[in-house]
Amino acid sequence: MTEKKEEFSEEIKEARKNLSDTIVETKHSMEIDGKKYDYLARVGKIVMKKEEDTKTPQPVSEIFFIAYHLEGVKNQAKRPITFSFNGGPGSSSVWLHLGMIGPKRVISEVREKPVPPPYVMEDNSYTMLDMTDMVFIDPVSTGYSRAAPGEKAENFHTPEKDVESVGDFIRLYTSRFSRWKSPKFLIGESYGTTRAAGLSGYLQERHGMFLNGIMLISSILNFQTARFTTGNDLPYILFLPTYAATAYYHKKLDTKLSLKKFLAEVEEFARAEYSFALMKGDSLTFSEKNTIAKKLHEYTGLSVKYLNDTNLRINIHRFTKELLRSDGRTIGRLDTRYLGYDRDSVVEHYEYDPSYAAILGPYTATFNDYIREDLGYESDQTYEIIANIWESWKYDKQMNEFLDVGETLRKAMSMNAALKIFVANGRFDLATPYFATEYTFKHMFLKPELKKNITMKYYDAGHMMYLNMFSLHKLKKDLKKYFSTAYAGADEK
Repeated sequence: MTEKKEEFSEEIKEARKNLSDTIVETKHSMEIDGKKYDYLARVGKIVMKKEEDTKTPQPVSEIFFIAYHLEGVKNQAKRPITFSFNGGPGSSSVWLHLGMIGPKRVISEVREKPVPPPYVMEDNSYTMLDMTDMVFIDPVSTGYSRAAPGEKAENFHTPEKDVESVGDFIRLYTSRFSRWKSPKFLIGESYGTTRAAGLSGYLQERHGMFLNGIMLISSILNFQTARFTTGNDLPYILFLPTYAATAYYHKKLDTKLSLKKFLAEVEEFARAEYSFALMKGDSLTFSEKNTIAKKLHEYTGLSVKYLNDTNLRINIHRFTKELLRSDGRTIGRLDTRYLGYDRDSVVEHYEYDPSYAAILGPYTATFNDYIREDLGYESDQTYEIIANIWESWKYDKQMNEFLDVGETLRKAMSMNAALKIFVANGRFDLATPYFATEYTFKHMFLKPELKKNITMKYYDAGHMMYLNMFSLHKLKKDLKKYFSTAYAGADEK
């Protein structure tokens, strides 16, 4: 039985026929470390088409992007290009763009406190423009990117189709703007690291595009490390050091150790005594359970009774409410330094993530002004900073198992022994805890010579560690050092 080809209405046919690339270019300049940099900003949409339709390729989506290319480069083939995206799934690329590596930066935090409106954006002296050209990509349904008329947006809402869509855009951009000879990098944050790992395999095996490096900001590659489902004890172990760091930051613990030494002690407890206790399940004796509960109390600030009542298993959503319940405050998930208010202190989960509330307003307002006023791109569409696609996002290929792209990355590194990985971790990040990231990489079982290609760095901030100025400064230094080893000619303009 042959599949019936979908027929579009005349209105949809006309809309599909009228789709075309819309690109605006403007010129800018800025100073980085006292040196002037002139650059071209390229903004717009590229219509993506089905390659199998060889006679008249049909549109499937419009991908919105913002790119920055350094001007006056003698040999563009030696100039690196970095493709950037955020996570969600459902997030636009605005966070890395206007928070960390783009030429402009939003001020959303001053002395670890969120700023009030109206919001300010300034030249970003920590941009990566002095090291690489950059292309910020909004996956379908985020930003201004949309499925083509007649195409279902949910067809793009799986890990595999997402990687395919973004990977095909990277291939097309690389071809259209003559960057095949350039050193190529990816940088992703949160679910964007999941996408980046998936792309490491897709770009190599589908398009023959071998990368020089991948930068993973607040990484999650193996979803078993973060899913608090019945029977999966792994997250309780891997989240514990971040619970401890949070309790330490909010002065709920009685310890004189430095944060670094304190966390080393907690990590060892998590690997050994705590893991063993959870493994025993209900065969744990009353005495053994109480001993572990007392230790957890020392590390998390939660009461021994509460810890016993939870069977020694601290759920992330309960923790964000429980730690400061007596103070009438909640803590953030993305960044546990941030505090929020709920209607009352009785409920189990917080009403909202205060660390997300602190950034949504500044980034939305400044982006919508910047795209029109500075970059000259006008659209009456809503720029979807965070698109609500969680219900339509499917993990069909992962039925009865957890998504794990760590294996994809391992294979890509094995095929491309020159591939260098940079991993940035925030110690106050409960979305993608650093101990879970360490666990994932330690269980990739890379050969010693490939393990040397991984750089792991830590910052005393949250999921978006670049909100903190000290961490942003350290990040730029760490990335410069990483780039100096990631490809030959790194110091060339």
